[in-house]
Amino acid sequence: MWIIVDKRMPVQAKNKLKTFGDLIEFESSGIVYEAISGHPDIFMCPAGNELILAPNIPEIYPQIFSGNSIPFAFGTKPLGNKYPRTAHYNAAVSDKYLIHNIKHTDEALLQKCKNKTVINTRQAYTRCNLLVMDDNSFITSDSFTGNLLHKLKLNVCYVSPENIVLPGFPNGFFGGCCGIHQKKLFISGSLTYLNAKNNVIDFVEKCGYDIIELYNGPLFDTGGLFFINS
Repeated sequence: MWIIVDKRMPVQAKNKLKTFGDLIEFESSGIVYEAISGHPDIFMCPAGNELILAPNIPEIYPQIFSGNSIPFAFGTKPLGNKYPRTAHYNAAVSDKYLIHNIKHTDEALLQKCKNKTVINTRQAYTRCNLLVMDDNSFITSDSFTGNLLHKLKLNVCYVSPENIVLPGFPNGFFGGCCGIHQKKLFISGSLTYLNAKNNVIDFVEKCGYDIIELYNGPLFDTGGLFFINS
């Protein structure tokens, strides 16, 4: 199994992740702004059985994916240095839903998800802010998105972004600290540093997931952790 992570993820977290699979450490330069330049959820979106990649992703990564039988397709919208050109692939996708600010979603991603129900939210950094547990359960750091999902009768746990680390910004977001694999929630950091610790633990356990904390420190927004079977 491959795990795609920001190269700048804390070393302790990377070392623990290596016990679960092989890492692909992502980085870029001069495409988007520095704080998110290594974030997988900015440059790609897992949808169904493949990754939808920004067309201007550093060329080494499609080569790595091809060499390791990781399915992918290129999107049509190149990323840029300023929002909203940084958000075309930052959608949250479940088996049933595509959740994004559809005004900014790449056409190839929309086509890949054409059989899913679209939930249009004003938050274009959707995957940063929203972790899909399953088709009915979500954890979010964005109150608007949380309220929207709640109105749709979906289960939502809100986590304040306070104390989540994203160098260069006052805070990161919960979704960007996390990844899901085989009913396990992997978190880059320890829930001890969150005021919402008990709410998160209760919610995750009710969803039937185990929690894997990758290191003992504040939650670190790495643009998600993508687990890829190949």
